[in-house]
Amino acid sequence: MAMVDADWSVDRATGNIRYIGGDHDGTGGTPSYATVIQFHRWLQDKADNASSSGDDELDITDENPSNRSTDNIITLLGNYNIDDTAAEHLYDGTVKQGTGGTLVNYDGIVNFGNPEVELGIYQNGAVLTDDFWNLGGHHGTATGGSTSTLVETGAGWTTDEWVGYVVRNTTDGSQGLITANTSDTLTIAGLMYGGTNNTNANLEVFYIAKGLNSDATNGISHRFMVKTVTAGANVDNRKIVGFARTFQRTYSEFSINATADGNNVLAVTDSSDLNNATAPNSIYDSTTTTYAAPFSTMSNTTEGYNALDVNNDGSNEFFYSEWNRGTGTINQLYEFTKYQSRYKSELTTPLYGLAGDLFRGITHEVTVSGGAATQNWVQNESVSWTGGTGILLAADNLADASTTKIWIQLLTGTAPSSGTISGALATNTVTGNTARALNYPFVGQSTGSALIGAYGVGVETADLTNSDLLTGLDNVTYQPPNNVTFTVSGLISGEDRVLIGPWDGVSTDSEGNPAIDTDQLDIAAANDLTTDNVTSVVVTATIPSDTPSAGVIRVQDDSGFYRRIKYSSYTGSTFTVDTTYHSSADGDNPGNQTAEDFATTNASAGNNVWIAYIDELASATSESFTSVYSANRDLVVRVRDGGGSPIKEFITSGELTNAGGSSTAIRTSDT
Repeated sequence: MAMVDADWSVDRATGNIRYIGGDHDGTGGTPSYATVIQFHRWLQDKADNASSSGDDELDITDENPSNRSTDNIITLLGNYNIDDTAAEHLYDGTVKQGTGGTLVNYDGIVNFGNPEVELGIYQNGAVLTDDFWNLGGHHGTATGGSTSTLVETGAGWTTDEWVGYVVRNTTDGSQGLITANTSDTLTIAGLMYGGTNNTNANLEVFYIAKGLNSDATNGISHRFMVKTVTAGANVDNRKIVGFARTFQRTYSEFSINATADGNNVLAVTDSSDLNNATAPNSIYDSTTTTYAAPFSTMSNTTEGYNALDVNNDGSNEFFYSEWNRGTGTINQLYEFTKYQSRYKSELTTPLYGLAGDLFRGITHEVTVSGGAATQNWVQNESVSWTGGTGILLAADNLADASTTKIWIQLLTGTAPSSGTISGALATNTVTGNTARALNYPFVGQSTGSALIGAYGVGVETADLTNSDLLTGLDNVTYQPPNNVTFTVSGLISGEDRVLIGPWDGVSTDSEGNPAIDTDQLDIAAANDLTTDNVTSVVVTATIPSDTPSAGVIRVQDDSGFYRRIKYSSYTGSTFTVDTTYHSSADGDNPGNQTAEDFATTNASAGNNVWIAYIDELASATSESFTSVYSANRDLVVRVRDGGGSPIKEFITSGELTNAGGSSTAIRTSDT
């Protein structure tokens, strides 16, 4: 394009050079855009006139208005100046104006990216909300539509020219990803989302996001200017971060650590994310402000420093979160976090007190010392130091006298390497920092069935498989064990009693059914059970590693009865008894207060102990247990119901494999 004379004015008295043409959306006429060298040539053409005319008060009698250093660096002289609106209609370089405390720079930004990418900009600790650089696409008013279509009669589009672009309905605040179009109809297969109605009705205003001043031939999606110097001061060291966070597409980011005069390059791209195919309205309903199942069961259980034994080696690793995928899959958790951190989300502060599109994850690990004895850090608080600000995402100890490391997301300035860092109450001395690599999205990458976690991102260990990989705050990767689940289904809640025990693969009972291996373990010598309220059961061998982390064991007493004992954990050859049941009955075993009482009838060394993998009254139509896979394990599955809907005993063998296992009770009536 070029300078459109009618779209600009020059005021001799104030030096104001203003854009007076149509806005980006066509309001007030068709908008125009020009390069900075075209802007300079236009001013010089005015300045060599014998006399001024119209609203351009500039001629040979006035001071020289501009100076060219290069075709991409133009300086306005004297009191000549542009404002932010004028800057939005110039590109391909820098415009400088003023001196000293009045110095202003508008620096050129060029993004090399795919044409469909919708670009966000971080600057000075915030996401810039006026993203005029994305307004280079179609602007219109709908004549009809639905949650999955938008119609503009007579639009005249080329078939499928808008595939992959974002459409934004500015009337109700919704958006969608275009998957097809005809000459007048857009198709949004993932449905409109994020607005008050999430539909496209007659007379609603919309635009299709596309970069201003693009140059597809040279791979350029956007060209525009951003103010980087104001009132003589650099805006956040002239740092700019560009990013793409369109749901159902890949996320990316690119930083300019300090813009220079002229053009500054970003390389922000996106593409279809095959592991993010869920329709956004199937995750969150912005009209009712509720998540849909299974996403409604997901959360970040712990925001902040958190200990997890991811690799099940008995030693904790540390993270700054503990995401819980609830009843969803690990890939659905990936989608959940992508939704929370997408561009222009309707969710206000879903992540560590920050807007989702501002949250990036840990940028720096800061080593500290020397805090006060009575002060504490506060999770998610703002922190500051000479030369910068950030937000505290984790501290290895919130009591700052004991704090040695804190982890922050840098918001403004540069990360601290010395001096002090302070929160609302706490202050520590900084002894150094380590920059940490960011991931896009912040949670890491999904393979579809596994998560390759970003630095410091923790996930509830029960939600992981050995295909997942997490990176701790020590920057070491940890692989979970193979947690597998065995499920018994076909049950009646509140009636069926379910028992699963070990099987040696051979033994049978008198009816030829597989028989539980009651001699799986034995009480260790010198560890007889002879008192009331026992707190542990010690066996002769190391407890199998595929034993559920908490559950039930059956302990043979000296009268031959197999007592039902709940354990809360185990290590080595010792089960730790769940002492909750010392003073109250097991709700599934009414009246069983004496289960841990061996004072009257002892359990001597050598007596049998076996693991009851499931030993419950059914509370749902299925029951399951989860354990760490080590080798295939043979099981006996037994279901009995002699109550309201009596059945003949269901008993069968089962096998826990590296993929888990299952069994369905056959309900043969016993009436």
